[in-house]
Parts: sequence; C-alpha cells; structure tokens
Amino acid sequence: MRVYLCEKPSQGKDIARILGVKQRGNGCYNATGIAVTWCIGHLVEAAPPETYDEQLKRWTIEQLPIIPQHWRVEVKPRTATQFKVVKALLSKATQLVIATDADREGELIAREIIDLCGYRGPVERLWLSALNDVSIRAALGKLRPSAETLPMYYSALARSRADWLVGMNLSRLFTLLGRQAGYDGVLSVGRVQTPTLKLVVDRDREIARFVSVSYWAIEVDLSASGRAFTAQWVAPAASTDDAGRCLQQPVAQQAEQQLRAASSVQVDSVETERVREGPPLLFDLGTLQEVCSRQLGLDVQETLDIAQALYEKHKATTYPRSDCGYLPESMFAEVSTVLDSLFKSDPTLGAIMHQLDRSFQSRAWNDGKVTAHHGIIPTLEPANLSAMNEKELAVYRLIRSHYLAQFLAHHEYDRTVVSLSCGEQALVSTGKQVAVTGWRLVLAEPQGAEEGNTVSRVQVLPALRNGMTCQVAGIDLKALKTLPPRAYTQGELVKSMKHVAKLVSDPRLKQKLKDTVGIGTEATRANIIGGLIVRGYIVKKGRAIRASDAAFTLIDAVPAAIADPGTTAVWEQALDMIETGQLALDTFIDKQAAWITQLIGQYRGTSLSIKIPQGPPCPQCGGATRQRSSKSGPFWSCGRYPDCKGTVPIGTSKASRAAPRKRRSAKSS
Repeated sequence: MRVYLCEKPSQGKDIARILGVKQRGNGCYNATGIAVTWCIGHLVEAAPPETYDEQLKRWTIEQLPIIPQHWRVEVKPRTATQFKVVKALLSKATQLVIATDADREGELIAREIIDLCGYRGPVERLWLSALNDVSIRAALGKLRPSAETLPMYYSALARSRADWLVGMNLSRLFTLLGRQAGYDGVLSVGRVQTPTLKLVVDRDREIARFVSVSYWAIEVDLSASGRAFTAQWVAPAASTDDAGRCLQQPVAQQAEQQLRAASSVQVDSVETERVREGPPLLFDLGTLQEVCSRQLGLDVQETLDIAQALYEKHKATTYPRSDCGYLPESMFAEVSTVLDSLFKSDPTLGAIMHQLDRSFQSRAWNDGKVTAHHGIIPTLEPANLSAMNEKELAVYRLIRSHYLAQFLAHHEYDRTVVSLSCGEQALVSTGKQVAVTGWRLVLAEPQGAEEGNTVSRVQVLPALRNGMTCQVAGIDLKALKTLPPRAYTQGELVKSMKHVAKLVSDPRLKQKLKDTVGIGTEATRANIIGGLIVRGYIVKKGRAIRASDAAFTLIDAVPAAIADPGTTAVWEQALDMIETGQLALDTFIDKQAAWITQLIGQYRGTSLSIKIPQGPPCPQCGGATRQRSSKSGPFWSCGRYPDCKGTVPIGTSKASRAAPRKRRSAKSS
C-alpha cells in the first residue's frame, strides 16, 4: 500500500481529491492500495529531561548540564489518537510519500514519525509550492527521491536539539541563580528568543539614553515664472552637526533677518539627473510581514496566518514560508496563464493588463538566487476574491501587485537639485518630475520617501536656470528638536532579525556572517515574537513593542554570547551547512553540548546582580508584589503569598482577587 503523509488535514483532503481517493476513514482517506493521512503539525516532540531521569523533574544546579546520550521523542498527548492512525497505516505501507510542508520543519515532522514508527520501506518526497489543482498534479508527476531532501531533516533535527540544549539547561541554570538573588520568576533562555529579545532591549535602552538636541531650520517660500516652490536654508558648516542641522540659534536668527531683508534670491546652479528604478522583488515571508505591519497594521503572526489561508484555504497564492523573492527561470513559461487567471479573478484589472509586457523578464527570474522555495506569487488558477475577508484581500492584493509590477516599465523620474543664494546665505531646493510611471501604476510610492531621504513634500519645480532671480514670498524659522529612535514594531523587528549581520559589532562575527543570514527562519520568527509576548518579556503598546522589566533582568543576567544576535546567526549559518552536507549533525551537536557544559561550569557558582521588578501594590493588603508565571502568562502576585492571595494582571491597573495561579517552567525556543 502507498501512503501519503501530509502535514494538515486540509492538505490531505486536497491531495486525496487529485488522487481520486474519496472514501473518508478515521484520520485518513483511503482506497484500494492507497491511503492519504496527516500529522496535524507535530505529532511527536522532544522528550523533556524527566523522561531520561525521573530525578530531573526537580530543578537543581547540581544536575546540570543535561545532555542526552541517546535522544528521545515522545507522542504528544493531545494528538495521540492521530498518531495511532498514522502508525497503523505505516505498519501496512509498502511505499511512503512524504507530503508535509516543503521546508525543514515539514521534513522534521514527517521523518521523526517515520523513525518512531519503525518504517523501513521506500520513501519519496512530494514537493509542493502551491495547493491549487494544477500544481498538485504537476508535483505528483515528479516525486523527488528521499535522499534529495534528507539533509533538510538533519538540519531541522540539529536546530531542534540545539534549542533543547540551550533552553533546558540555561533556563534552569539562570532561573535557579535568579532565585538565589531573590528573583521569583522563570528566566526563560532560548537560542533564538533571547537574542531577539536583546534587539528590543537594546532599542529601548537607546531610546531611554537619548538626549534631545535643539536645532533650527529655515524654510523659504519662493516663486518664479508665476509658480511657487520652497527651498531650505543651508547652515554654515561651523554651526552644524554631522547631519547638517544648525545647532546655534543666533546663526539661524541672523540668517532669517538677512533673508527677510531681501526680496529675491538668485539661482546659482541647476542639476538634473534621470533616475530609473526597477520593480521590487516578489515577496518572501519576512518582507511581506514587514510591509503588512507598516501599511496594514498587522501583527507578524496575523500576516503569516493570512498568507497561510491564501495558500491552503483559497489556493490563491503559493507557499508562504519562503525566504526568497526570486523565481526559477522555468516558471516564466507560466506567465500568461497566471496573468489570464488574475484577469478572470478580477476584471477591474483590464486597464493595467493592457499595459503589461508579458515578454519582459525582470530580475526576479533568476535560478541562481532561488533557495528551497521561490517568491510568493499568485497561483495558476483564478481565485475567488469574494470568499476572502477584508484583510485576506488586502494581503492578496499586495502579493498580486508585486507580481504585476514585474511586467511594467521601470519607474523613471528627473531629480533636480537647485542651489540658490541671497547674499551670504545659501539655499537648496529639490524637485521631482515623474517621466515614466511604470510599475508604480500598481505599487504606490510611500508618502515622504525619496531615495532613502526624509522629504516632507515632493514638489515639481518650475523651469529654473543659472542666474535666474526668484521672488521671496515667505520665510519660516523653525525651532526643532532631534527625536529619539522609534520603538520597534513587530514588522521592523522581523526585518532586524532577517538582516542581523548589519547590527553585529564584533568584527570576527561580522566577517563570518553572510549578509543574508539572520536569526530564526521565515517559519519561526512570528512564533518567537509571539512567545516573548506570552511570557511577558515583550509588551505591545499600540503598534509598538517594548521590553518589560523582566526582559531587562533576563538580558542583564545571561552571558553576552547567549544574547548576542551574531552568535545565533552563526548557528543559523551552521544549520545551512548541515543542509548542504558541509557539516555533520553529530559534530554540530557535540560542539553545542561542549559549549553548554563550559557555560554552566563558568556560571555555576556565580551570584547574579539583577533588578527585581516591582509591581503595583497588592490589592488586598497593600504590600509589595512580585512577577510570577502561569499558563495564562505572567502576573503580579502578593509577596506574602500564600498568606495573601492578591494578584494584579500585568499591563493593567485593574486588580483581581483570584486564587493564585500555579507557576510553570517555560520551555524556550
């Protein structure tokens, strides 16, 4: 019997339908000689320490480090019924097709089950980039050999075991050291979550340290040939900072007086250059999350959920958990099919369709840049837009627009910089005249953005020439202050996680890192951020996210190497090397275990000097409260517990008199 092992029931249903397997069984679809079943995500998980030794249920420093000699996995209790279904089918299977998600995690989900069930028969791999009928049929017609994707399993297994070693050992170590220092919460340490948290802590500290500086600017309203435009005063170098801002008020006031006394200024030079911009690449997941956070106000997990729904439920877009914005060159043959389907889905695209050049192959088609997955694009078949909710439709339109942009001309504009003078005072005016709209027909330019500069307005200048006189219509002296860095949004945090090499200061790490290596993966970053929010380390404040007191405590307590994003990015690079066969799984885990052992030996006898977060007064007795953890997240609990059972939810001023919650240990990512 041939068994197809999918990741989710919805995928199983789609594949079974294409295979013609219509009979629904218990946790599967079956027919003569064939069965389609699914995992519901991870059916098994890495066993906790107490599985190896019952005494490890109790946390003590003497037990550390905990390093399994023979790694174990165990069936997750809540999905044990489905595991039994899969195990029974595998016991009868003579052929197996892995049909889980086409990525590292999908490989891990399937192969851990295969190993635990003891299946030893032939294995093939179904590699799906989309769940529409045409894509499923095409993928079923060219199954991959098992050996081709096996290294992805080793890479995912290395990631899972490294996470376990760091999370189980260092969370226990620093929680116990924290208790000795009087901290009553769990200090949850994770290979990815802790350096991610450090990014937020560092940004918040940068904001807290920021000292605003006063500066002065002058905006001059001018006119020439009957047309109005504005210019900015250029302060003398001796009075400015590195950004060209005037820090000396008397200098600005003197300039204002001279400009007010004059009725005109003279044009000294006019320089115009034609700027050509190609369309942006197609979306990878991280870029989609960043753009949806900025333009639509969506959390990164919400964006991932919507992208997953567009892929699984609506069959409207391709696989979302991609780290690549390029397409295989072979997919250029599908362009007309995709574009025709887009028009059938939405006839209002008619005007744009007539302007597309279907023969134009943009830089997005590049075999050398494609990774395990290609960029997120619309599928080959018409989508039912009426079945999408408002947010799904908004995300779909972003993905569609980036695809359509590939077939429009470059966006071209003339950028003009005019230098003017009035006695000793210099002015500059910048203008922009669009020559060819091109791909901006479908992707609007962000307001106030021009070539990476902050521009308050984009103006079209009148025709100006050297020596021309312009009339002064108004002068505005502005007293301004420098602004602190902005707090992270979830989208901006994902961007920093992706491009962490830019934030690494250690020259040795910087040299080792590729610019493309980040921390976490497209598939895990949303979960990492969500986990930090649930644990109370990150607090949402509108669209911004800020570090909690507990976050500062944790980052100050753990070794710098654990919290350094550069260290984790090097680990991610090692996982890539395992996937490409350049590094052995066992070698990587042995190095991780040795490093964990060294850290524990170094910190075992140390005392932590940590800040104990102080909460609001106890609502029952008025005494001090301490942060505790529960299944529902962190909360403030009376320091006199169990004599007093007052609690206060974190992030609110509303007090509750609920019974105290049980503290739980936190696994980390």
